[in-house]
Amino acid sequence: MNYKRSKYFTTLSKKKIKYLYIKRNSQITVVFFHGFMSDMIGAKPSAIQKFCKKQKLNFLKFEYSGHGKSTGKFIEGNISKWTNEAKQLIKAKIEKDKVLIFVGSSMGSWIALNLFQNFKKQIKGFIGIASAPQFLEELMWKKFSKKIKKIIMTKKIHHLDHGGFVYPITKQLIIDGRKNKVLNNKINLKIPIALFHGTSDEVVPINFSKKIFKIFKNSKKKLFKIKNGDHSLSRKSDLKKICNELNYMIKQYTI
Repeated sequence: MNYKRSKYFTTLSKKKIKYLYIKRNSQITVVFFHGFMSDMIGAKPSAIQKFCKKQKLNFLKFEYSGHGKSTGKFIEGNISKWTNEAKQLIKAKIEKDKVLIFVGSSMGSWIALNLFQNFKKQIKGFIGIASAPQFLEELMWKKFSKKIKKIIMTKKIHHLDHGGFVYPITKQLIIDGRKNKVLNNKINLKIPIALFHGTSDEVVPINFSKKIFKIFKNSKKKLFKIKNGDHSLSRKSDLKKICNELNYMIKQYTI
């Protein structure tokens, strides 16, 4: 999948956010939130986009500032800024009477969960894929050596080499992450929640998906442990399971 038909949305902070909004005659809009240093043209958003086309659903995907083709420097971004950009875009493009189903991948689940307070009357379902809420503190900062922590606190940035990729981790990113403790929230919505996590995910432990369960006390919750699944969960069999669950969610809202 490429950037065909995508446009730019200008935020209040003058960032140009690359997005694709496919509007059809449906009451349901599926919103996809990508992960850390990812984009909106990968296998997961592409599969969900195709699913929405087949089911004639509205679909929105986008890239946070500093990601993909959106403007802005990655090192200036953080969870608060990316959450706010997503909020502005959704409010600008999707009518208040539309049903929303959020699909978050890795860090995208963190962003999506942050937005429940803003769209709680519209959200009627949530799918988390290899969800990583609060990963900056739990999977990075707490595991960094004293040397790396000192570099971040004094030089304000550390280039983390992990899995063949280099991740610029900034002081402001870490500090901002601590302001977004979404796992402390309690969301009292009776909606279906489906979480997918690979048993071979070496990036984010499955325990992070289990922690999300505790946020939703009254929801119908499912945890799918994908055998031999890695962090990306982008195999055809993985994508089929995700889309099947999405299909289950939308059935009760189809008009």
